[in-house]
Amino acid sequence: MIQKNFMNQPRQIRILTGKDVKTALPMRKAIDVMRLAFGQLSSGNVTMPLRTRVSAEKGDVLLMSAWLHQSQDLGVKIVSIFKDNPNVGLPTVTASVIALDPQTGMPKALIEGESLTAIRTGASGGLSAEILARSDAKTVALFGAGVQARAQLEGLMAVRAIKQVNLVDLSQSGAEKLAREVSTWVDAPRVQHDLSPDQAVRDADVVITATTSMTPVFNGEDLKPGTHIIGVGSFTAQMQEVDETTVRRARIVVDSKEACLSEAGDIIIPNATIDAELGEIINGEKPGRQSDHEITFFKTVGVAAEDASAASAILREAEKLDLGTAIAVN
Repeated sequence: MIQKNFMNQPRQIRILTGKDVKTALPMRKAIDVMRLAFGQLSSGNVTMPLRTRVSAEKGDVLLMSAWLHQSQDLGVKIVSIFKDNPNVGLPTVTASVIALDPQTGMPKALIEGESLTAIRTGASGGLSAEILARSDAKTVALFGAGVQARAQLEGLMAVRAIKQVNLVDLSQSGAEKLAREVSTWVDAPRVQHDLSPDQAVRDADVVITATTSMTPVFNGEDLKPGTHIIGVGSFTAQMQEVDETTVRRARIVVDSKEACLSEAGDIIIPNATIDAELGEIINGEKPGRQSDHEITFFKTVGVAAEDASAASAILREAEKLDLGTAIAVN
């Protein structure tokens, strides 16, 4: 085996902003990146330790890392949660992702993590819809109007010709803001944001929950046969956006069984049975949609494999396009 000599090579790290991230990783490409990542995860080709929490005086720091064997993606994500930050004009939650060289372990890029997280999570939802939603899906009920709701809608529209968005949010101004933004998109769907939850869900082909609600946001009895649900908002064992009726009626597919059985109240509270990981369907080990009447529910809490694979894809494109700022470190 030939060992490459790195002794005299200049070392540099590329700093990539949120704008750089969006340029380097458009949604359709992100969906393809997530397909490869989930396939590796479910086939046991990812090394991914449990997240580590460091509690500081003013807040918490979460550390998540992953090594994807097949695609050679290696990365670390750092998430800071400091509740007093708004008092000094800073966001409560910030994130950064470091892409590492898989041959040397050297940091190759420092990437703005909020944009990366939004895109990779939106891509995960979009991938689930590509695999599980009916091919003729045109109407979506969207619960939430924040960054993740926007990303989920973008991910869905990358794989299905959505014509109608039934938007439900506690903040009328937030709903109106998202509706105005969506109206400027290419092939923009019609957005209605004056509906009750039951009205929003009844004619929906896809339902997306992207809220911070502790309790279910719609009644599962209102779901029509063939609906695909994407649950992304709840991320603790106590949070439950999706009710037990939905869980009982649906076939449940998750990003990671281990993660969802630890962190997803939507699964834990009703003691739901998980049918498959999305990667198992990708790998051909489990079937995708089995009939036009089947109700499917994709639950994701997010895993570090998504961050590492997204970071590598962003870095590759950034190097091609010379995005960001390269800084010498030796």
